[in-house]
Amino acid sequence: MTDMTRRSLLVGAASLAATAPAALRAQGAAPGIHVLKDPNCGCCMAWVRILQDAGFEVTTEDSYGALLVRHKLDNGIPPAMASCHTAEIAGYMIEGHVPASDIRRLLRERPDAVGLAVPGMPYGSPGMGPEDRREAYDVFLIRRDGTTEVFTRYAAA
Repeated sequence: MTDMTRRSLLVGAASLAATAPAALRAQGAAPGIHVLKDPNCGCCMAWVRILQDAGFEVTTEDSYGALLVRHKLDNGIPPAMASCHTAEIAGYMIEGHVPASDIRRLLRERPDAVGLAVPGMPYGSPGMGPEDRREAYDVFLIRRDGTTEVFTRYAAA
């Protein structure tokens, strides 16, 4: 058995710390996502926790009423696509209760678009109640010209 010195322990720990980020990237770890939300909205925090559980590093910022609406409009979210919270990740906007799998697909495919939106707050979308009782809803891709198309369709459970 070899003797473990303090130096070999520190070198081993440093090696592990240096390789951990690469290992996370290899496993498909997502970049950080920043969420602007109403501080009194419980469903917004439920969505944040879902993203964290899915491996996203999430930061949040409280925003209120007109300021949050202005942020959405300034960043290309059409009023018809609005929901309760807005997030930014890797140059894309994420509006509302978008599933983590759709965010990962967006980042993988990298379309020329503003981002994704789940307008309104459909029951059973992430953070809005149990998925096994969800109502049907669509995730929309928002194009840079303001048009939208269905990115993913979720049937009612």
